[in-house]
Amino acid sequence: MQPALIGRGTWIAVALIGLAAVLIVLANLATAPGSPLHVPNHIVALLGKFLCYAMLAVSLNLVWGYCGILSLGHGAFFALGGYAMGMYLMRQIGTRGVYGHPVLPDFMVFLDYQQLPWFWTGFDQFWFAALMVMAVPGLLAFIFGWFAFRSRVSGVYLSIITQAMTYALLLAFFRNDMGFGGNNGLTDFKDILGFDIQARETRAALFGLSALFLCLFLMLVAAISASRFGKVLVAIRDAESRTRFLGFRPENIKLFVWTLSAMMAGIAGALYVPQVGIINPGEFAPANSIEIVIWTAVGGRGTIVGPAIGAFLVNGGKSWFTGLLPEYWLFVLGALFVLTTLFLPKGLVGTLSQWARQRRQSRRSQSAAPLPAPQPQAAE
Repeated sequence: MQPALIGRGTWIAVALIGLAAVLIVLANLATAPGSPLHVPNHIVALLGKFLCYAMLAVSLNLVWGYCGILSLGHGAFFALGGYAMGMYLMRQIGTRGVYGHPVLPDFMVFLDYQQLPWFWTGFDQFWFAALMVMAVPGLLAFIFGWFAFRSRVSGVYLSIITQAMTYALLLAFFRNDMGFGGNNGLTDFKDILGFDIQARETRAALFGLSALFLCLFLMLVAAISASRFGKVLVAIRDAESRTRFLGFRPENIKLFVWTLSAMMAGIAGALYVPQVGIINPGEFAPANSIEIVIWTAVGGRGTIVGPAIGAFLVNGGKSWFTGLLPEYWLFVLGALFVLTTLFLPKGLVGTLSQWARQRRQSRRSQSAAPLPAPQPQAAE
């Protein structure tokens, strides 16, 4: 019998995420602010941001954990998805902006734009923006991967090129004449789909939507990893040349999963922007992409839920530690990555899974061991 594509562990994780999301939303909307069970609005927004980070880590895990492609530029796909959603939110401001222009965003009026740039056309429609959230990161990933994988660039060389890509985008989006707000980026959003973006009901809905997409991402990665296609991905990760000798085209397989991962990162960015209220070129910073790698490594690359857990743990620690000793956080982050590499190479979830597997095997071997033969008794 063929095993189920989505295992029991993934279903349990999805159920726990869904239950936690429902309880948090109810605690935010259905309880009074003074109640001990009440979850404040800023906590909902913070947890929603963590959910988006978890989605981003899951998207990286798909290419790094299962295909062996270490991307140091996944933050670029995340930021592009965020900019696509930010452009839609800016178009919804209209005459409520500082300068009251019905079409041009405030930063364009300030920079003396005479008309809306052509690439902003269509972003007044949500369906178009949602399409661009996936299409723009996907198209960039497809073009980049087409040349990189067909040239058989891999390993550390590919990682360096991905980092150069996100750094180039960082420099480009910092320019005012690019038409994306320059250093300040896009902010001062008013509403989304007609709903006040600052209302707690809207924030709760965005939080719930982020939890839903995280569950969908986990199920998608679980289904891919358990399928025949997922077995080929692992074969490419472990022995790409042997996989090619068996008749597979690794460059096509890597291109597909690379593009899919970029689109997933774009969706995470699109859900991130309305919850934090801003998107600027800082999201393209190479350090952000390196942090994504750390989240994935800490949780456990090559596992289903490990990267999501790592994203929550590291970012939760960051929120707590930066409130106490913010100047030392980067040292702590670097030490965390070094210690994980040395002592937990499989990450938290990977190490726990290995320990549980070894314990089950030990129990089975003990139960299957033959009973000792009875000793003959001497005749009296």
